[in-house]
Amino acid sequence: MRVLRLAALATLVALTTRTTAVQSQTATVATTAAHVLPSDSAILSIIRQRVEEKRSTGIVVGVIDADGRSRVVAYGDPGPGQPPLDGNSVFEIGSISKVFTATVLAEMVQDGKVRLTDPAQRYLPSSVHLPTRDGEVITLANLSEQNSGLPRMPTNFHPADTTNPYADYSVQQMYDFLSSYQLTRDPGAKFEYSNLGVGLLGHVLSLAAGKPYEELEHERVWTPLGMSNTAITFTPWMKEHLALGHDEQGNVVHNWDIPTLAGAGGIRSTTNDMLKFLDANLHAEGGKLERAMAFAHEPRAAAGNMKIGLNWFTLSAGTDTIVWHNGGTGGYRTFIGFEPSQKVGVVVMTNTGGAGADDIGFHLLDAALPLTPAVKQRTAITVSTDVLARYVGTYELTPKLSLEVTLKDGALWVHPTDQPTSRLWPETEHDFFLKEIDAQFTFVQDSAGAVTSVILHQGGRDLPAKKVQ
Repeated sequence: MRVLRLAALATLVALTTRTTAVQSQTATVATTAAHVLPSDSAILSIIRQRVEEKRSTGIVVGVIDADGRSRVVAYGDPGPGQPPLDGNSVFEIGSISKVFTATVLAEMVQDGKVRLTDPAQRYLPSSVHLPTRDGEVITLANLSEQNSGLPRMPTNFHPADTTNPYADYSVQQMYDFLSSYQLTRDPGAKFEYSNLGVGLLGHVLSLAAGKPYEELEHERVWTPLGMSNTAITFTPWMKEHLALGHDEQGNVVHNWDIPTLAGAGGIRSTTNDMLKFLDANLHAEGGKLERAMAFAHEPRAAAGNMKIGLNWFTLSAGTDTIVWHNGGTGGYRTFIGFEPSQKVGVVVMTNTGGAGADDIGFHLLDAALPLTPAVKQRTAITVSTDVLARYVGTYELTPKLSLEVTLKDGALWVHPTDQPTSRLWPETEHDFFLKEIDAQFTFVQDSAGAVTSVILHQGGRDLPAKKVQ
């Protein structure tokens, strides 16, 4: 996103109630990668500023240097009554769960338990009918490469409690949706980030192994790596060390329980445990599990302006590459990334929902990737639905990038090509803004009052997009 790839290093893969997807975005990267990670004092300066600007309640950063040493730097508020933030603070890691699912998939492939080319239907009950199109079936690879053709979220997802939105979505509801859904394109044809798809993958692997998803992760990943404080179900110790999640206004929010789609976003962990996972991903020579991890990193398909392996995204950075993923739930934003050739990596854990801290992770890995400046505070006003309805339509920024503007639930939403849908908040009747990143939209009308275009204001540029329908 930097000019709709909406913000090069903003919230790229958050698991949220309304929009969850990789915003397939990149930044202009450096011709050389930074091989020496910043000092603890430099990291502390970055995260202290972020907290003091009230862009995050608390942040814990873990890094692995090229010599294999790990470091942890923390700053901020863990929430009322909780111990100070450190490497043992527990966070929801959101969509980073997807790369744990990919690790199990890669290991089971290595063991001959499943194949990437296996139809996912093979492992589902006979009463469930996974959609096909033109004879093409959804494979395990499609689910992990995010090109299955399944949507981001099922349409029968209607949470009873929006503060814990995934808690009541059942396996039977997922089965009902899958059996009724009709694919709009062939599996493998196009990248579209899908919580449903990876949640289904975790479920399928559980069925193939004959054990619950959480037990499968414990057995194949967490226990071998000594990740003793990583789980889906809180242990008493994890509750005692929980960094309480907060919304963008600084209010403590409910933790999210994600039973059916756990493989897409249900894991909780600590920075110390995540550094163990990161270290294993940096060392394919370590053993069978590490080799499976390296297999999962290998780019296999296009993902917007990036590549995707088995749920891992790859961003080119000069002669190096950054392999990464991020995540988010209602009160947390997280990031994991590393440069395989340099054997360096970064974990960023925050206990605030919203824009996240991906830019911190990327910047620590490559200083040429900039930190995102604080977004100007804007105040949303109330605009009638009659006025909002005028702006509905499709606007073309470039031949390959359009903005689809829709009206739903009394609010205006924008969906850039191959990116997630975000809410447009009105500042005036004609000017709107995004809360996640520093981007604004001005709708332009002719003398007769007909809307003819929208101007995207981002990164110091004003980009017109003509209304085409």
